[in-house]
Amino acid sequence: MSFPVLTTALDLLRRTAEGVPADRLDDPTPCDRWTVGQVLMHAAGDQHAWAASVGAGTMPAYNPFDPPRGHDEGVQSVVRSAVEAATAAWAGIDSAAGPVGTPLPPAPTMDPELAAATCALDAAIHAWDVAVATGQPAPLTAELAAQLMPAARATAEPLRGFAYAAALPTEPGADPVAALLAYLGRDPHWQR
Repeated sequence: MSFPVLTTALDLLRRTAEGVPADRLDDPTPCDRWTVGQVLMHAAGDQHAWAASVGAGTMPAYNPFDPPRGHDEGVQSVVRSAVEAATAAWAGIDSAAGPVGTPLPPAPTMDPELAAATCALDAAIHAWDVAVATGQPAPLTAELAAQLMPAARATAEPLRGFAYAAALPTEPGADPVAALLAYLGRDPHWQR
């Protein structure tokens, strides 16, 4: 895959999902409507939708914005399968090619680099949601957050109220992680 930011973000999502104990799937998350298990199912659905949109994969069998509560298959295997599908789909995308499809209604196509960064943004932010909800080390680094901020700025506004909450004020001197989280409507200091 020729999109390092996406490779990093997908790995964070996979590792974070694998670090969730089975008894923590019903815990609350920074996504106040969803449990840990639902955020993972949402993130997996999003990755399947991205894979299908760039031309190699199938859409998820459920609506990622109404993620199921049941985890019969094992949510970790669902996430692992989604990461594998996304990795395979993006491996066939040339970063210098013309626009690629997206699952985002306001932007049905994007430049491949921006699309990959937007897909990475989804994976990394949900990895953060799950990590902080389950007591894992926060996976976002300042470097990754800085790489993801342009994708956030290019895509978040038309998706506010649907995929993102209203932006929160950025604290003076906030690092790139806190700035990205606040921009996406997440409290950088969220605790369970």
